[in-house]
Amino acid sequence: MSLRLGDIAPDFEQDSSVGRIHFHEWLGDSWCVLFSHPADFTPVCTTELGLTAKLFNEFAQRNVKVLALSVDSASSHNKWIPEINETQDTEVNFPILADEDRKVSTLYDMIHPNANATLTVRSVFIIDPAKKVRLTLTYPASTGRNFDELLRVIDSLQLTDSHSVATPANWEDGDDVIIVPSLKDEAVIKQKFPKGYKAILPYLRITPQPNR
Repeated sequence: MSLRLGDIAPDFEQDSSVGRIHFHEWLGDSWCVLFSHPADFTPVCTTELGLTAKLFNEFAQRNVKVLALSVDSASSHNKWIPEINETQDTEVNFPILADEDRKVSTLYDMIHPNANATLTVRSVFIIDPAKKVRLTLTYPASTGRNFDELLRVIDSLQLTDSHSVATPANWEDGDDVIIVPSLKDEAVIKQKFPKGYKAILPYLRITPQPNR
């Protein structure tokens, strides 16, 4: 059964490129991007893991840990990593789970038999410090992911968790945001949003990003 938003991300213990990982313990009070790739020594995956390594500081600034996965062994991962480093001009600086027994893939519904019965699809889960699933995305094997979009979503989730706002279409950090429709008390609105707001419709009220 597939995971839904708000579900607790299943815990697991599994080998990785850096040793044994007990997921919930490893995650601690951080956010997480857990993402699967179909197989080691494949071209699109090489570019994805290389870009993830280059974005390490961007994730770290947002209190995000990154965890990759495929159904290959830890030994295979560690043989592949030098090729990623060399061709992508980076240093892989995050764990890659070794899911040979498909335990994690099954928990997170990462194998879609109608696409491929043995390899994981390109699944993405954003998980918050409470271990709740906040975003799920699934890409076909042929399409590399947009990691700028993952950072954008994390920015939105962290902003909207701490302020009574939602983010509009194509929002990026620093853009105006929307006051949530459930907030109706004008005194509270003035307190929360001292820069004011523009009411385009009764339910569409635009205000500058409050933490800027």
